[in-house]
Parts: sequence; C-alpha cells; structure tokens
Amino acid sequence: MQTIKAAVCHEFGKPLQIEEVLLAPPAMGEVEVEIDAVAICHSDISYADGGFGGVLPAVYGHEAAGRITSVGEGVQGVAPGDPVCVTLIRACGHCDSCGSGRPTTCETPKGGTDRPLQTRDGGKLFQALACGAFAEKVVVDQSQVVKIPEDMAMDVASVISCGVITGVGAAALAAEMRVGQDAVVIGAGGVGLNAIQGARIAGARRIVAVDMLDEKLEVAREFGATDVVSAKEAKPWNTVKRVLGRGADVVLVTVGVAEVYSMAPRYLAAGGNVVMVGMPHGDKTADYSPLIMADAGQGFVGSKMGNMVIKRDIPWIIDLYRQGRLKLDELISGRWTLDQINEAIADTRTGAARRNVIVFDR
Repeated sequence: MQTIKAAVCHEFGKPLQIEEVLLAPPAMGEVEVEIDAVAICHSDISYADGGFGGVLPAVYGHEAAGRITSVGEGVQGVAPGDPVCVTLIRACGHCDSCGSGRPTTCETPKGGTDRPLQTRDGGKLFQALACGAFAEKVVVDQSQVVKIPEDMAMDVASVISCGVITGVGAAALAAEMRVGQDAVVIGAGGVGLNAIQGARIAGARRIVAVDMLDEKLEVAREFGATDVVSAKEAKPWNTVKRVLGRGADVVLVTVGVAEVYSMAPRYLAAGGNVVMVGMPHGDKTADYSPLIMADAGQGFVGSKMGNMVIKRDIPWIIDLYRQGRLKLDELISGRWTLDQINEAIADTRTGAARRNVIVFDR
C-alpha cells in the first residue's frame, strides 16, 4: 500500500484533518487516479456534519478530475496517463437498475470500509460516496470514470463530475421536459445554475430562478434564467404564477432544505411535477397535501445525479461546453489547496459560492 495525504473526518461537525493515510493498489476492474482537482459539494458537507449517517473516520469528496496512474486486471477503455472525470456513480452493470439504463441507482451494495483506504496505522477508513476524493489519489471502480479531452482544464472538468451532471440532468433528463414548457428552479447555487442550463437545453419557454440572495439571482440570468423571483417574498409562488400566466410544468428543487420541498408544489400548474434534486439531512421531512396534488394530477420525481449515464452523457456535456453552449468556467468561485479545505468548506457554507475547487499543484 502507498501513503497519500487526505482530509479525514474524525468527528461529525468538526474540521477535517489533513493527514497521511494508506491506499491499496487497484484490484480487478479498478483504476487508480491521481487527483488534480476536486470540487466541494454540499453533500460532502452534509456528510461531514453527520446529516447522512455513515461511519468514521472517513474521507469525503466525490466531484473530481485527474489522471489514471494504474489499472487493475480486466480494465477496458482507459489506461495510465488518461485524463478522466471521477464520479460517485459506481455501476455493477447487471442489477435491475443498471440493466434498465439507470446506473445512478445501481442496487449492488458498495463497500467502503474494507478497502481501498486505511488509516496510517492500518485501521479502518471509510471511502465515503464510493470515492474519497479529498485526497491526493483515489482507487475507484472503472465504471466511475470517464475519459476527457487532453487539453481540458482539470478544475473545470471536476465540476462536471457532480454539480453539472446533477443539475443539467435533472432538467434535461429526469424532468422529461417538453419543448415550450415552463420551469422554476429553486436555488441558484452550483447545481441550480446547471438546472437552469439544463432547462434551456431542453427547450423551456420560461425559466424562473428563485433564491434568497439577490446577487445569485443576477448570476442566474447569466446562466439562462428568463425571470427571477426573490424567495424573501411572502408568497413567491404567486409572483411566479403572474410571470408565467399559470403555474410551472416543472419545479426543480436544488437546495437540500425540507421546508422548501413543502412549499414547492405551490409553484406547480395542473399536471406538473416537482423534481427532487437537493438532499436534506436524513432526519428532515416535508409536508404536502396528497389530496390537492392528486386532484391536480401533480407529482414528485426523484433525480439522483440527474439520472445520467456518464459514459454517454459526460462527453455530450463536454461537447456542449466546447461549442460555447454550456457554461463551466463561470461555475468556479474559488480555488484552494488541500491544506485550505476547511476554509473552502466555510466559504461554501455561506451559500454565495457556486463551486469551490481544491487544486493540487504538482
């Protein structure tokens, strides 16, 4: 096993600690990737706060890009030296979900404490989100990586691995939007901005961004929102309905706040759907009226990682970016070192950041 540096969580709600850990070599079907950039997602923060459970000590981080440095037996399609996006989407390829084209909900259990990580003294160390990318290197299943162009900036590529595919996919795939429909995006952070871009790509007539911060609403316009509404209003859904002339066909909730899910159906038109993107802590619940929603033919749609098939869809996203039809560079708010990860997390908690990225300068 080799020694690498990683940001380790030893106690929920406390700062991560930069320390040396052990990383096993890739086994059958696995690849080792030297991380060049890893973005900070709110899911990482929720995990580190204890909101999603899990075991400790743990290494979080799942939105990464780097170069393959080693491969295990049976690996196909990638080789040492290849630049790749690294995702948390580990797909077995043979369960019902994978066989139905839904690898994001793969039903094969994943390990996490058996390998590939260990503490410096050989103790158990949880590879959270099947990735553990707040580290100099990762060992992941070959299904979790996608080759990217040689000349693509790694910090830009890293944000694709979660924030972009989650937001774009939620609107363009999971929502099953039809051309000319209206969309509301609640939350104009990193994922919300990509949901706005996804709704534009899907051919939405109007895209209304809703957020508490005025500065984020202005940014939402830059990413394709046709209209913006402040969530500080007493009843922002009434303003949205005046803008659209009716309720929305799709309401994408991109913030992990249960109370927002309680309010989201109020934005809907008859027959519309709330798309569930943001993930509140596991002990939080939302309230809605089944009678009203059933009577109006409305519903909730789950969207995990935008229902993406990464081998197919990440190349599509990169092509849109290279054509100038998808903004990626503008998603990065700040660049930090691994030693600055706690400051980067604190900045992300303010809600003003789009994506903070940890960059490894080698």
